[in-house]
Amino acid sequence: DLAVSRPLRVELPRSMAEVVTNWNLPMSRWLHTYVFQTARRLGTFAAVLGTYAASALLHGLSFHLAAVLLSLGLITYAEHALRQRWPPSLTPGVLSKRCPPQCSHRHKNTLWVRALNGALGALALFHLSYLGALFDVEAEDTVEEQGYGMAYTVRKWSELNWASHWVTLGCWVLARLLR
Repeated sequence: DLAVSRPLRVELPRSMAEVVTNWNLPMSRWLHTYVFQTARRLGTFAAVLGTYAASALLHGLSFHLAAVLLSLGLITYAEHALRQRWPPSLTPGVLSKRCPPQCSHRHKNTLWVRALNGALGALALFHLSYLGALFDVEAEDTVEEQGYGMAYTVRKWSELNWASHWVTLGCWVLARLLR
């Protein structure tokens, strides 16, 4: 149902923020209104992690889901920080959310801004693939219902060399250097 999600913005995202806000629209609005906005006075980082922690609790007490959701929080924050730090002439065109059609930003349609948004969208697909690799399609239904354990989650990420986490750290460091 398109009233609950926007599948194209999840499958072909501009940013990780676009993925998580379009995955479950009613829950995203609720978390934004009652958790993110309330925690924002503590700073953006605290608000983002608090929102993902609340989402993890609402999903149940599963280490696996909590690890995925908190990783999503770190990824989303690092990407947001990076997008905020681009040169002012590019910033309006590379923010996490798309400009509305009547937007007056000068550079939003330039080749450079489109290429940068395309690269960041590809990075979001990388992160989604990495996080999706944790969900075993071959697993029995009882395993999926009970949730994967901590050992499974850590082993899978170790097999993948913690790639998405390292890329996230790199994005955060780059954002700090662009300050």
